[in-house]
Amino acid sequence: MTNNAPRRPDLWTVTPADVTTPEALELLREYYYDVANRYYRLHLGREGSPEQLEAGLADSPSDHLAAPDGQFLIGRHDGTAHACAGLRRLDATTVELTRVYVRPELRGTGGGARLLAAVDEAARTLGAERIVLDTRLDLVEARALYLRNGYREIPAYNGGPYAEIWYGKELTTLVQPVS
Repeated sequence: MTNNAPRRPDLWTVTPADVTTPEALELLREYYYDVANRYYRLHLGREGSPEQLEAGLADSPSDHLAAPDGQFLIGRHDGTAHACAGLRRLDATTVELTRVYVRPELRGTGGGARLLAAVDEAARTLGAERIVLDTRLDLVEARALYLRNGYREIPAYNGGPYAEIWYGKELTTLVQPVS
């Protein structure tokens, strides 16, 4: 998809959100429909039926993206929710990034980078030193976004049914200048 929207990262803000709000649920539904339909088109040559998509969405709850061991973020472009990402703690120093989504019409405007910068900060607040994620090979925009933002390919850390490639990012501690 070609995006003609101007690249204006200053129009993006990212804040923590309750994963159960209507706004969050709408973004999560769009995310799921997007990645599921890509899978259906690639492997079955068709879109998923509404029944299949809703059943899959019901089987993929996001309630683990809430405190105390997770966090959900919403990205707003010019005040309107258009992106999301979630984190969940895997262990004392590692969180998993999941549900990363920017609406297609706003991809390429700087929202993904803003979202991932906020993810880094959220991960630190959860005590993480490392972020990991898995994704599919056909999600090329997401893979490019991760690589542009400091993620590197790592060995598999899980056996998810749709995991085809794994990425990780070490978080550096921000050093406060001495006054």
